[in-house]
Amino acid sequence: MRGVAINVGANTNEPGFRGPIHDDGTFEFVPIPESAPTREDADVPTYADLDLTIDVSSVADVPVHLDPTFAGVHGCERYTYGDPWGVKAGPLLELEAGDVVFFYATLSTAGDTPADWIAPRWGAYLIGHFRLDIDPVDGSEYHESPPNGTERFANNAHVKRDPFDAAVLLSGGDGSALYDVAIPLSEPDAGVDANRLVTQLSSDSGKGPWWRRPMRFDGEAVEELLTIRDSGDPRRAVQG
Repeated sequence: MRGVAINVGANTNEPGFRGPIHDDGTFEFVPIPESAPTREDADVPTYADLDLTIDVSSVADVPVHLDPTFAGVHGCERYTYGDPWGVKAGPLLELEAGDVVFFYATLSTAGDTPADWIAPRWGAYLIGHFRLDIDPVDGSEYHESPPNGTERFANNAHVKRDPFDAAVLLSGGDGSALYDVAIPLSEPDAGVDANRLVTQLSSDSGKGPWWRRPMRFDGEAVEELLTIRDSGDPRRAVQG
């Protein structure tokens, strides 16, 4: 079993703010805006359509690039993800059914008394994962032989784009989830400092803007990440 972690979600560039992480570690998954043309018949939600508690009045009418999709979240029914960029598509296409794709986001610290494992101002956190139920789909082959017809990925943002631009499409099955509580990848003292999940378990050095890069994990590392998530104790990410 192998794993790859991919950065997703709102950030200070798009749409100009991050999703929040609250004092108890709960958070909101806020997608980036849709930056590409979409099909006329595609149902593309706006920020106002999402199940968010934060103030999005400044971007309420802006269409969102809702990707990844998590079943039961923001009106989605399936776990899907697509990406047009080779730097992410490359490691993802190396995976197989049964492997795990983790999603992480930079989140802004909200509240007055955050838990002691939450970084001040902002940090990077694991927010969910897919257990792949089919092999990753090469975007160049999607229209030639789409898995399960076109239904599986019908609501993925890249399938709604005109033209379709995914270099890879992923489908999550049983065991996939958007987390209730985030798991820190940053040290408690500063969001820019990577903790041991990055520097000891992943392929990344934790130097430079590590929070923007894809990270590879071997089988033992994947199991440890899943164990931390199942324990419900994010402190284990920084304590070892």
